[in-house]
Amino acid sequence: MGAIAPAAEGWLTSWDDAVKESRKSGKPILADFTGSDWCGWCKRLDKEVFGTPEFKAWAKKNVVLLEVDFPQSKKQSATLAKQNQTLLSKYKVEGFPTILFLNADGKKLAEYGYDEGGPKKWTERAATLLKEAATKKD
Repeated sequence: MGAIAPAAEGWLTSWDDAVKESRKSGKPILADFTGSDWCGWCKRLDKEVFGTPEFKAWAKKNVVLLEVDFPQSKKQSATLAKQNQTLLSKYKVEGFPTILFLNADGKKLAEYGYDEGGPKKWTERAATLLKEAATKKD
């Protein structure tokens, strides 16, 4: 599945690659369920948070980035579209953007979405969610 081109810089699109990276690094997966070319809130989250140097620096240290995209006009390979549909069903995602923090086994640790206030507020909240998830471990 490694032939699937990455989304934006630093983002993986292959679940298998994200799991491998998560296992290797010990970092959780941040899965961004998005409609990148049509969802207004997704575009805002991307512009206000994910596209910023602050977020990129935080993400590099703390998570493995996985884009799970459902575009309307961008072309996707059949393999990628099928993988994303499978993940959508598995995690019962009902709206976009939905951000899931997952461990390398695919267990959901936390859920987040769009939040006004820019990258500092977003990453602080995400860090808190991950910290809470770590203290709740079985």
